[in-house]
Amino acid sequence: MNDILKFSSRRSPVMGSGGMVAASQPLAAAAGLEILKLGGTAADAAVATAAALNVTEPTSTGIGGDCFALYYEANTGQISALNGSGRAPAELSLERLGKEGLGTELPPFHPYTITVPGACAGWFDLLESFGSLPMAEILNPAIRLAEGGFPVAPLTSYFWQRGAQRQLASALNGNQMTIEGRGPNPGEVFKNPGLARTFKLIAEKGKAVFYKEEIGEAIVNTIHQAGGCMSMADLANHLSTWEDPISTSFRGLRLWECPPNGQGLAALLALNIIEGFDLEGFDPISPVRLHLEIEAMRLAFADTRWYLADPVFSEVPVHELLSKDYANDRRKLIDPNHAKIDQQYGVPVASTDTVYFCVVDKFGNACSFINSNYMGFGTGIVPSGWGFTLHNRGHNFNLEKGHPNVLAPGKRPYHTIIPAMVTRESDHSLYAALGVMGGFMQPQGHLQIFLALASDHLDPQACLDLPRFCIEDGTAGGGVALEKGIPPRVVANLRARGHTIRVVSGNERALFGRGQIIQRDNLSGVLCAGSDARADGCAMTLV
Repeated sequence: MNDILKFSSRRSPVMGSGGMVAASQPLAAAAGLEILKLGGTAADAAVATAAALNVTEPTSTGIGGDCFALYYEANTGQISALNGSGRAPAELSLERLGKEGLGTELPPFHPYTITVPGACAGWFDLLESFGSLPMAEILNPAIRLAEGGFPVAPLTSYFWQRGAQRQLASALNGNQMTIEGRGPNPGEVFKNPGLARTFKLIAEKGKAVFYKEEIGEAIVNTIHQAGGCMSMADLANHLSTWEDPISTSFRGLRLWECPPNGQGLAALLALNIIEGFDLEGFDPISPVRLHLEIEAMRLAFADTRWYLADPVFSEVPVHELLSKDYANDRRKLIDPNHAKIDQQYGVPVASTDTVYFCVVDKFGNACSFINSNYMGFGTGIVPSGWGFTLHNRGHNFNLEKGHPNVLAPGKRPYHTIIPAMVTRESDHSLYAALGVMGGFMQPQGHLQIFLALASDHLDPQACLDLPRFCIEDGTAGGGVALEKGIPPRVVANLRARGHTIRVVSGNERALFGRGQIIQRDNLSGVLCAGSDARADGCAMTLV
């Protein structure tokens, strides 16, 4: 039985050739497309889309969070990785947490989970290297949306209402992101003059106003009022970093990810392990195929949850972890008939909620971009009058002494948000920009949609529509969620193999992430895109 021949998406992929944007909100995709029409590059359109997403989907993203990007330059075939994540305050330490009774667990919405928001600097730094238009022009669509208001999309409304009942209800100034304490209903118009004010000011004065002047002062004052310890020096010392991306090959293609402290390493580790199996003989949602992918991800998480950390503080043996020999050794640990939920990290050397979108411009440049508050609205804490919440990315620090990802002053945490890019090995041409947002689901989503493209040869929309699995807590021993649409006989088979399974449907399907893909044909230059039906978005194209 070969179900793959029967599978087809309910939506057609979007085709075009003059530039394309795929995002989780149509209004944000339209903002990016507007910039492409003005002759902007993929970088220009990416920042416009990111800003518009801050307006239309503050439930996931914003200038109070972090960002990462991969940028493909068509004229050179080179890929650059931007790390726009922030660092822990200088006054935040394990000792401080211990004295305050927080040494074993940090509450998810506590002001101590706020690391320096890196998105604003990341936007400017991406444009400095690859942009062509002024920031004022790029932010104009988002400013119009914030000032004039926009009708809230249905799924966004659902998560906004949840956020209003959770962190926004108790966070300092959190009510400023609500309508009289509630989230907006589907189709209800929401205006955010505070965010428009923020965007106008950074367009006029640059990133310094966010990190050294009045917006920064509002951030620090609000954090202190909430009980945190960030200082103006923490903000002023922030900088993005340009880094060499990491990658691995797979049957004529190369999958690229941002290096640690991002968790893209997990997707590459799993792909190296999977490469040793004959996937083409199995349907992508067959029990054999799902079992192998789940077990590969367990091994990948065992390694990344130990080794992955800020490389400035702890050496991450990336080269050794990504070697094919290491993958061969790890692959031997997979039992093809039974789940092994106690996998440990290997020893490769002798020592030692979110929005994703992608853009391709008419020049052939591509930007794979992700921007996040982490847990929905993050902490829910709002610098009064500025229209955005502060993230809680620091919740990903480990509080165990000696762990590579242990909390330390000035350190970047293990970061879940990861963009991806795929090139052809033969000529380094762009094959696809892709990503799946959603916490620890992200490397699992990358693995699943990449294999659907590369092994199953599905179009981008069909790749995104395939039902997914998710190891829920992103650990080697985590339980497995399966999306409704995977046949009951497959669910039963996986349970018989020893997997702890629950089937997920409805709005909870957001657990499986929300992805976007833009694929490029190397001969014709035609672009083919898909946008995840688990979100409100779409792909849009220029002729």
